[in-house]
Order: sequence, then structure tokens, then C-alpha cells
Amino acid sequence: MCSRPPPSLAPGGKMKKFNIRKVLDGLTAVSSPSPSPQLGSKENELIPETLQSEHFQLCKTVRHGFPYQPSSMAFDPVQKILAIGTQSGALRLFGRPGVECYCQHESGAAVIQLQFLINEGALVSALADDSIHLWNLRQKRPAVLHSLKFNKERITFCHLPFQSKWLYIGSERGNIHIVNVESFTLSGYTIMWNKAIELSSKAHPGPVVHISDNPMDEGKLIIGFESGIVVLWDLKSKRADYRYTYDEAIHSVAWHHEGKQFICSHSDGTLTIWNIKSPAKPIQTITPHGKQPKDGKKPEPCKPILKVEYKTTRAGDPFMIFSGGLSYDTVGRRPCLTVMHGKSTAVLEMDYPIVDFLTLCETPYPNDFQEPYAVVVLLEKDLVVIDLAQNGYPIFENPYPMMIHESPVTSCEYLADCPVDLVPALYSVGSRQKRQGYSKKEWPISGGNWGLGTQSYPEIIITGHADGSVKFWDASAIMLQVLYKLKTAKVFEKARCKEEKPSTEIVDEDPFAIQLMSWCPESRMLCVAGVSAHVIIYRFSKQEITTEVVQLLEVRLQYELNDLESPEGGGDQTPAPPTPSTSPSPQTSGPQTHPSTSSNSSDGMRDNIPCLKVRSSPLKQSPGYQVELVVQLVWVSGEPPQQISSLAINSCYGLVVFGNSNGLAVVDYLQKTVLLNLGTMELYGSNDPYQRQLRSPRKSRQPSGGLCDINEGSATSEDRCKSPTSAKMSRKLSLPTELKPDLVLLSVCPPRGSIPLDNRDNSFSRSRSSSVTSIDKESREAITSFYFCETYTRKADGGLTPSLWVGTSLGTVLAISLNMPPAGEQRLLQPVIVSPCGTLNRLKGSVLRMAFLDSTGSLLPSAFEPWYEPNAPANGEERDKVRKRRPVSVSPSTSQELNENQYAVVCSEKQAKVIALPSQTCVFKHNITETSFVLRADVVQMNTGICVACFCANGHIMTLSLPGLRPLLDVNYLPLTDMRIARTFCFSNLGQALYLTSPTEIQRITYSQEVCENLQEMLGELFTPVETPEAPNRGFFKGLFGGGAQSLDREELFGETGAGKAPRSLAQHIPGPGGIEGMKGAASGIVGDLARARIALDERGQKLGEVEERTAAMMASADSFSKHAHEMMLKCKDKKWYQF
Repeated sequence: MCSRPPPSLAPGGKMKKFNIRKVLDGLTAVSSPSPSPQLGSKENELIPETLQSEHFQLCKTVRHGFPYQPSSMAFDPVQKILAIGTQSGALRLFGRPGVECYCQHESGAAVIQLQFLINEGALVSALADDSIHLWNLRQKRPAVLHSLKFNKERITFCHLPFQSKWLYIGSERGNIHIVNVESFTLSGYTIMWNKAIELSSKAHPGPVVHISDNPMDEGKLIIGFESGIVVLWDLKSKRADYRYTYDEAIHSVAWHHEGKQFICSHSDGTLTIWNIKSPAKPIQTITPHGKQPKDGKKPEPCKPILKVEYKTTRAGDPFMIFSGGLSYDTVGRRPCLTVMHGKSTAVLEMDYPIVDFLTLCETPYPNDFQEPYAVVVLLEKDLVVIDLAQNGYPIFENPYPMMIHESPVTSCEYLADCPVDLVPALYSVGSRQKRQGYSKKEWPISGGNWGLGTQSYPEIIITGHADGSVKFWDASAIMLQVLYKLKTAKVFEKARCKEEKPSTEIVDEDPFAIQLMSWCPESRMLCVAGVSAHVIIYRFSKQEITTEVVQLLEVRLQYELNDLESPEGGGDQTPAPPTPSTSPSPQTSGPQTHPSTSSNSSDGMRDNIPCLKVRSSPLKQSPGYQVELVVQLVWVSGEPPQQISSLAINSCYGLVVFGNSNGLAVVDYLQKTVLLNLGTMELYGSNDPYQRQLRSPRKSRQPSGGLCDINEGSATSEDRCKSPTSAKMSRKLSLPTELKPDLVLLSVCPPRGSIPLDNRDNSFSRSRSSSVTSIDKESREAITSFYFCETYTRKADGGLTPSLWVGTSLGTVLAISLNMPPAGEQRLLQPVIVSPCGTLNRLKGSVLRMAFLDSTGSLLPSAFEPWYEPNAPANGEERDKVRKRRPVSVSPSTSQELNENQYAVVCSEKQAKVIALPSQTCVFKHNITETSFVLRADVVQMNTGICVACFCANGHIMTLSLPGLRPLLDVNYLPLTDMRIARTFCFSNLGQALYLTSPTEIQRITYSQEVCENLQEMLGELFTPVETPEAPNRGFFKGLFGGGAQSLDREELFGETGAGKAPRSLAQHIPGPGGIEGMKGAASGIVGDLARARIALDERGQKLGEVEERTAAMMASADSFSKHAHEMMLKCKDKKWYQF
């Protein structure tokens, strides 16, 4: 353990001053003990620390991906902005590719309807908790200006006519209330259900399912009730002009633009078309998907038509577009959108159920020919836009990064400030993967403007998926765009049907799921570990090749030498033969005749069999990532291989290393050999500090591996790596998708099946320190972390040598020395000699991350080899020369003098240590958390220095200075509610971090003060000043529509003078979230004085339009003067009636 010379700065003395006093004003911090320096103050001052607490601030930046569980949608046809609401109260706004925004309703209630104030830069949302909200979209971070909460009525439908300030709200009781959207007050004018329906009718008509005004006469309102009654209400005379009754429930209503006809969709799959002056019966009834009986009877009922839209064109037939309505005998048929145009009916199948759809039209005016050009279809897990103008209705290629979840994300890596040539290289190979057959037109959702980001460094996100695919994304400048997709499953044979599935598989489904990824950006080498205990190594090439035989190595990793019941005894521990096997047949053929003691084996004991079968046919490999080598762990004496818990690749040394709860294996991917295959306890040699109980692996339980490297702080490694299910149960495992919060306390790495709650192991309550030496449990020590470096592996080392550092789940740090042959030809001929050097240090909790600093405190990157084209057309000799010429980039440590030391930084689930090398003395130690445990830790480069960034299971995000381990930031950000966050959270350089906030969305956050300050500039603008199109034939319709008298009538009708005040008990007005404070929350603390001024003006009751026009000009950049002039011109030229 660390020796402790007397520190000149007593831990309880002056050092406490910086403990957390300066950490982010206003943010609560948990008690973190201050680091204990174990070095004289003189040496402490040798490495000045540049990072201070004021360099850190935490805020959300952007959210990418498809809105999770969408519930509603709206489109502004002038601004060309799309809004999507979700079941959790989230609001996502989309403009042109790269312009998107995320907001959240505080209540978290589902968004049931959205309505834009068209071309006004505002949006009304209606929520399932019967509240309506007005959002201001004229600022980069939209905020709520007003809210209205209904107390006695449930909201079912809203309608806001174009260029009107009066919002109609229909309720479950069948009543209609009217809200002034400028002041967000209720009008005294109410349409009661009993006045709307026939007086003779005793039955309640049901909730209001539709409201809209006649396109040609704003004074006439059509109201649809669920029971099948439709009423044409005269607003002025306050009575019903006509009532239309049909014996099937109504789902939606749509007008013909001339206002003489409307169409209803019904629960029996019929559409009824009505003439407004003929209420007796519909002029036409159609069942589009019903079979027509010959004897003139009614067609068979079909599924409900949930929504219909009726859009007219000048030149041809109108479009009738609807969702649902299929006949009941189409079992297994996918959800459909039907487009009826003239005599043609197109049924467009969708991959997921339809949530909503909208037809995009050339005009915002409902009384003009609509000229539809596209349909936006919101599905449960996708957004599809259909081109109505082209034959065959092709879809537009979606430019948003919405298919993150095409297959569930199982792992994630994030690299900010990566080599500049990477994004173009990945884009060039990925552009060849694009699908064909999309519409030739531009994406129709094209509003907003990009931000003026000054952030210039490239960023890449890599996602690993359940189907074995790996996606590379360009994440530069807070945008996200897919670059390239790699399918790792191509390497394996696929079972054609369920019966053919090999019985050796250890997971029920998704056998190719990606668990871990290790990537060397400079050499572009990629290594992935999958859930079936397989590792695949890839090289990047711009040439297409055909690989005749996929190179394969099989590795037998078993727990211990003693007490094995296998016939080969201890001999199995030797490395696999160096010649790569080209077929998945066992390399050491153990007898298969023993009766099985394994619960899931009936066909003789499985031994030396991998879980998956590598394909035997030639593999055509496109430009991009190409398979170099497959390594598979095999079954050992009826025991399935343990899943891989750690992985690392180093291109300079040509090595890949991986570990699990049995041990580790080092593979030379250049020579295709296994260099080292050791059980964990053998790494210690004779100095094993733990008393382990010998046992046969056959008695062991199936470990979970999980899709993560995390566990509850009080649990031992075995607690997190074993399943509480009994050995008699099936060993098949399934991928965890969601985790109940009450299970989080047990273990954040559950087995891939369910954990029976009554089966909790009492060992979970033990402290880790006591369990370390306990011998009454089947305690396995898993390998959890690796780091390749040039450093001092022994105290007596006089120089730097290549080595591999290993961290375990019991907190041990060990080293393995690597003796590399000379570069070039010799590297391929002479063996790499690897030798374990024993224990270096011990920490509390599982080791998560290791890194190295030079004597000045700068980060030492791992050595790497620059990328070269592996499939160069030249012959082998010339290619070798190219490799020889390229210098191996070694870390700056080679230039150091021998007497200068390095520092190893090691972070575990509980604490961080800085160890001086070669003396191996612990110079700084910091206990990160006592009550929780760290899920993810990274040593990251900031603009002015380096630090350790940690994410704890209790939701705290922390940063510690290096090398002094002073707490710089501690924010209670996000409690761990499910496995997905733990599995995908990652920190990157320059203050960037991300996690999967839902199965379909990536949330990016920053912990850098500088990025927070520049964020406002980087964000795109949703609102841009656009002139509203001219109204159709103004003179002709003057008396009928849009005339001054008509508008004043509406004001008189609904205003306080005409209608009086609404009862106070009906709804409660709530001003926007405290003006400035609310904006602070919405903008994560980045609010300029101008925005505050704007909020203050709003609070003083000034009109939305005027205030926003002034402040948009104030907040705009250098060109704001011209914009302002343009807006003033528009204002004078085409002033709205309600702006006078």
C-alpha cells in the first residue's frame, strides 16, 4: 500500500478551503472529502494546475434522434418548421437539416395537440393534464410565455384559425371554450353541448373530436362530437344552423376549401361526404377498403379511419388522404396510409403504427386551392415524408439523424477533437451505402437558420447496436449526421430458422449485439466485442476486397487450473496454437463422450466449441472497415464462455487484449496468434492477496456480463457477474432493454434475464472491503480495464518500456511487460514476448479508467501507427517498405530524461489515485463517493489542462484536477433510472459528454464553461422573418371572408365587452415560468440581457407580435438593422387586424 510521508499540507487544514466552496455557485454539492496529498508541498508546486472551478459549468446542449413515444405533430407552412410532441411532455422542433430544438413541459404530461400561430413564431400546446401553453419560438431556446390550466373540463381538441387570436378548445363534456392567445385569458363566450344538439335529444353527444371554421365564412363553426353528430354553429346568432347525424362514431372531419362540403371519417372504416345545406343524409358514403357485396348491401365494416384530410388542386382531382380503414381480415398487414386521387387509390405501407399525419400544402389559407405537395407521416418510431407530386409517391430521404435506434443501441463511444481526415474518410466510404429510389426534391421542412458556431474541431460518435451493426456519426458543431455503417454479423453464418439456431448460443436473441468497442482513430483500427464472447478486429481500407477465408482464433479462457474435471487437466491453459484456424472446428479435440453435468446440454458435453459459426464462404468486403481477424472464446467442459468485460487495441504494438471474469487474453493481430491466455489469479503469481475457494466451473452460475462495466458499490465482482437464477434454469440470456428502478439498488449490471426479487443475495449488503477476502462465496475477479503505454513497470526500471496495465473488479492494478521485436519485417517474424509483472496498486471498487501523465503533468497518449492503405496494389515487399518508412508515433515520453518520472492516474468506482513512477508511490488520493459508485470515468483534455470526469450512479457529475485530484465541479445532474444511461454515458475532450436519454435519442451535454457561453451562438434559429403570402382574390371575397367588419365582429363576440368574463373557477392563468428564472432553466443558465428585457416586456402585457419584432432585431447579429427595416416594411404593408 501507499507509504505516507508527512504531508506539509494537512488534509484537514488549509486544503479544505477549496473543497467545494468555489464549485459552481448556486449548485448543491455532495460532501466529497478533499484529496489527501501524500507529497511534500515542494513537489506539489512543481506541476501547476491550470484548471479551476470557474472553467466548469454543466448544461445540456442538444438532443438528437427520433422523439421518443411521439403523440402529436404540427407544421407551420410559412416558416416551414415541424413540431412533434411526446407522451412525456417533450417538444421537438425541426427546421432545415441541422436546425432542431428540444424543450420540455414541466409537468411531463403527454402532448395531445399542437397548433402553430402561423408565421408568428409561436406555438400552442395542449397537454393531457388539461393545460394549454404558449411557446415563444423567436428565441433560440423556446420558453413558455403563458399557461392556462383547466380545472373542471378535460381538453379533447383545439383549433386556432389562421391569422386569428382566438383559440377554440373542445372538451370531454362536449362544450367549447374560447381563449385569447395574446393575453391567455378565457372569453365569456361558451358553446354548451346541450345548446348545440337537438333539444329533443336526451343522449349526450360525447366528447368534442373536431372543431374548425368554414373556410369561406369565419362566422360558421363546424363541431364534431364522438357519437356521430356534427353541428354547424353560427357564432353570431349563437345557435346551430344545421345538424348532421350518422350512426357511427366520428374520428375526424375535413373541409373542402370552398366551404360547401365536408368529409367525416368513422369507426366502421367509412367516409361520409356531406353538403352543408343537406343535413338529412350524406351525399356520398364510401368504404375505401371494404369488400362490396353484389346484392347492394352495406359493405363489411373495416377498422376505424382515424384521420382524413381533403385537399384540392387547381388542375386536377382532389386528394383524399387517410390513415386506418383496412378490412379486419388483413391479419398481419402493416399500418397503412391511403392516398385517393381521382380514380387511383395508393395504399402505402408503414414500418410502424401511425401516430399522426399532415398534408403539406402550398398555401396557408384554408379558402384557396390547397395544392398538396407532400405528406408528413409521424410513426411510433420513424418520421416519413411522402412526395405527392411524383408518380409512385416516393419518400424523401430523411436528413435528420432519426435512425439511431434502427436497432437498439447497446454501446457508445464519443471522440471530440479527433484527426481531421477521419470524417471525410468515413463519409467517402459511407456515401456508397446510400439507398436509391428517394424523391429528387429538396426536403420540404426547410425553416430556420444555422447557428454561427465557432467550434471548429471534428467530433465523432460511434454507436454499437443489438443487431451487430456499428454506426459512425459526424457530431461536429452540435449537429449529427451518419457517416458510415458497419455490419459485423456478416462475418458469421446466419441460422435460417429458429430450429437451426446453434445450441451453443448463450443469448436468446441478438447474438451479434455489440458490447464493447475500442478504436484507434489515428490508425483507424477498430475492435469490437460482442455478446457471444467474440472479438472482431477491423482495418480501414478504401479498396474493395474479397476475403477467401475469414481468419479465426479460438481462445479457451477458464477460471482456474485446480479442481477441473475436464480430461485434459491443466494443460488447457496453454495458448491456442499459433496457426489460425480457418474453420470454427475445435482446435483441441477433447473427448465428447462424457455424460453431461451441464443443465443445458443434452448432446454430450460441449467443449472447445465457440458460440457462433464463422462463415466458410468467401466474404466480399466493401470499402470501409474490413475484417482482419475474428477471436472467439469457446465452451470449456460444458461451461459457456463468460462474456467479455474489457477490451483494448493498440496499433503501434499490433495487439488486442480482452478480459472477462475468468482472465485475459493478449492477441497479436499481425501474426494472428494468442500471446497470453491467463486466469485472473495467475496474473498475481504467488502473491495472490485473495483467498479463493477452489471449485469446478461446472458448478458455477451463468454470469451476466451485462452490457456494461458497472456495479453497486457494496457488491463484489461476483455479485455483479453472476445470475441469481439457479443452475437448473436455462442459461439462455436476453438483452436488457429497460430496468425497473427498484432493481438499480441491487446491481446495475443485471443478468440478461429478469432478476427474481425474492432471490436477492444477502451478500449485497456487505461492504466491498470485507468481501475481498471472504472465501464463502464463488468470488470471481473480472478484468475491467486496460491501458497500453510506454512506462516504468517495475520500481527498478531505468527506462521506459512498452507495457499493458490491467485493472480488475477487486480494485487491483497489475502490469504486463511487452517485449516488442524491431518494426518492419521482423515484427511479422519474431514473437512478441509478454510477461506479467505483478501488482502495482490497489483501490477500493472496480478499476474503471487508467491514464498517464509526464513529469510536467501533460497527458501521455498511447503510441499509435498512422493509417496506411492495407490493400495497396503494390506487392508485399513494397508495402512493407511503406510501413517501415512511416515512423511509429510514440508519446512525448521518449524525449524525457531517465531521471524524470511519470504519473499513473487510476480511477475506480470509489476513488481516484495518482501514482508516481517508477517509485510506485501514491502521491494523491481522493475518495470520490462513499455512498454511491462511479459508472463512467474518463481522463479528458480541456482547453487549458486535463482533468478526471466522473458520472456517479446517484446522478452526480464531477471533475477532479490533475495531478492534485481537487474537486472542481460537482453537480447533481441526473439520477440513474435505467441501464441505458449507465451503458451509454461517455465523456470526451473539451468538455463534451453524451448519453442515450431514451431508446431513440442521444442527449449531449457540456461541462465546460466556455462551451456554455458560446452555446447561444452555436444554436440555430427557428424563427426567420418571412412575408406571409398574399390572400387569395381579396376583392372577390371581401364581403364573404376576411373583411374588416367580420374581424371586428369576432372581437366583439368573444371580447370582454361582448361576452363578459368567464367564471374564474373554470381555468387558472399561469404566467410563463417566472420570466427570467424560467428562461434560465430553459436555456440552462445562458440568457442574455436582451432576452431578459424581452421577458420583462411580455410580463407587462405587451403584445407578442410587437415585442418579438423589436427583440428579434435586438438579438440578431450584424445584419439585424436590415432585418428590422424589412420587418417594419412588412408590418406597415400587411398589418393584421388584431395588431391595431
